[in-house]
Amino acid sequence: MRRSGAGVAQPRGRCNDPAVGHGVKPNRLANETSPYLLQHACNPVDWYPWGEEAFARARAENRPILLSVGYSSCHWCHVMERESFENESTARLMNDLFVNVKVDREERTDVDDVYMRAVQMLTGRGGWPMTVFLTPEGKPFYGGTYFPPVDRHGLPGFPRVLQAVARAYREQPDEVAGSVDRIFSALEGVEQPRPSEGPLDPTLPRRAAEGLVGLVDRHHGGLGGAPKFP
Repeated sequence: MRRSGAGVAQPRGRCNDPAVGHGVKPNRLANETSPYLLQHACNPVDWYPWGEEAFARARAENRPILLSVGYSSCHWCHVMERESFENESTARLMNDLFVNVKVDREERTDVDDVYMRAVQMLTGRGGWPMTVFLTPEGKPFYGGTYFPPVDRHGLPGFPRVLQAVARAYREQPDEVAGSVDRIFSALEGVEQPRPSEGPLDPTLPRRAAEGLVGLVDRHHGGLGGAPKFP
C-alpha cells in the first residue's frame, strides 16, 4: 500500500542511525504506509513491496523471489532483521541472488494465509517471520520461518540457505519444478495471491491445507520427494 498523505510514519532505523552516516538512501518500502514495512525501509536489502513490479523483474531476469512476511510486534521478525537484513554481506547475497519482497501479514492477510499453508506442509511448522522462496510466477518451492545468521540449534544459517536455494534454482531445475508441481497440485483450484488489492476467497486457506496434508513426507519432513536444499 502506497503512502497517500501527511502524518504517515517515516522510515526509521538505518536511515537515522549516526553510525551509518548521512545520505543512506531508503529502499522502495519508504513509499509504503505499513509501520512494519517502514521499519525495513532503510535496510540495505533491495526490498520490493508485494506487487507487479517485483514479479515483472523476476520474470525478466529469471530470478527466484524471496518473500519475507512478518508484522510490527513480532519479536523474531526484529531479531532476523537485526541479524540478517541489516547485515551488509547478507543483504548483498539477497540482492545478488533474489528479487526480495517484504509483506506485512496484517496488511495482506491473503498473501500470508496461502503461503503459510505451504510452509506448514513443507516444514511441519509455521510462524513469523515467514521466509518463502518462489518462482517468478509466485509458486513456492522452499520455505521456513526464522533462520539464524549462522548454523545454530539445528537450523541452517541464512546465508547458507540463500546460496543453496539459489544454486538449486539454477542447477536443479527438475527438482525445483517437481517441488513446485507437488505444492501447486495440492493448491489446485486455490488462486495464488496476486499483486492486486482485492481479497482472496476466505475458504482458500482451508482448501489449500486439505490438499497439502496428503502430501506430507512423514519420515523426512516436507512434501513427498520435495527437495531439502540446505
